Amino acid sequence: MYLLYEAGACLAYGILGTALMALGYLVIDLLTPGRLHELVWEQRNRNATLLLSANTLGVAIVVAVAILASPDDLLWGLLATLVYGVIGLALMALSFLVIDLLTPGRLGAVIAEKEPHPAVWVNASAHIAVAVTVAAAIS
Repeated sequence: MYLLYEAGACLAYGILGTALMALGYLVIDLLTPGRLHELVWEQRNRNATLLLSANTLGVAIVVAVAILASPDDLLWGLLATLVYGVIGLALMALSFLVIDLLTPGRLGAVIAEKEPHPAVWVNASAHIAVAVTVAAAIS
C-alpha cells in the first residue's frame, strides 16, 4: 500500500510540475512579441529558445526544492509546491520586466530577433538566479 501511495504522490507532483512549466511557457509567450510556438519551433529562434529553456529549468528548480521541503501531508505538499511555483514564475516575469526597464530598447523585441543577442543571456541567467533564490528561501 505504501508503494501505491508514493507512486500516486509522484504522479501528482509530476502533473503539478508539468502544469507549472506550461504556465511558465504561457508567461514567456505573453512577454515576447509574436507567438512563442512560431519563434521556437518554426523559426528556430535561439533567443526565444534560450529564454524559454531558462524559464523551464527555473520552474523545475523551484518545484524540485518545494517537493523536497514539503510536509508529509500530500495535499499540503502539493499546495505548497503550487504556491512556490507561482511565486517563482511571478518573480521571473518581474525580473524580465525590470531588466527591460533598465536596459535600452525593448527586451521582447530583442528576443524575437533572428541573430543571437547577449541581452537574452542576461535575462536567462536572471531567471535561473531568481529560481535559485526562491529555492533557497523554501528550504
